[in-house]
Amino acid sequence: MTGDTSAYWAACRRGELVVQRCTDCGRRVHLPEAVCPWCGGGGLVFEPVSGDGLVHTYTVVHRSFAPGYRGREPYVLAWVDLPEGARVFGQVVGCAPDEVRIGMPVRVTFVDDLPHWRPL
Repeated sequence: MTGDTSAYWAACRRGELVVQRCTDCGRRVHLPEAVCPWCGGGGLVFEPVSGDGLVHTYTVVHRSFAPGYRGREPYVLAWVDLPEGARVFGQVVGCAPDEVRIGMPVRVTFVDDLPHWRPL
């Protein structure tokens, strides 16, 4: 991640999901960036979003090389489409990996100040 992400992490600590919106083109940006990846504009503001979404795609990790995740396999990582127009990333929790499906409704939850997704 680049740029100042302190507003994003402060919102996560409060249990609130925020996503950047570009004031130049109006598109949503996640993960936080310093400039808009769509138009190159620098006017990115953090705005709260509903925290509801649908699983766009996912993968089940059976062997992790990421520190902090080794030994927790299997787990699910997913891209989630929000109704506000953003696609966000996170781990799906609260169900078995074989229960996750594309199009599954999910809601944000926070684990150790990180946004995760649980089934509705």
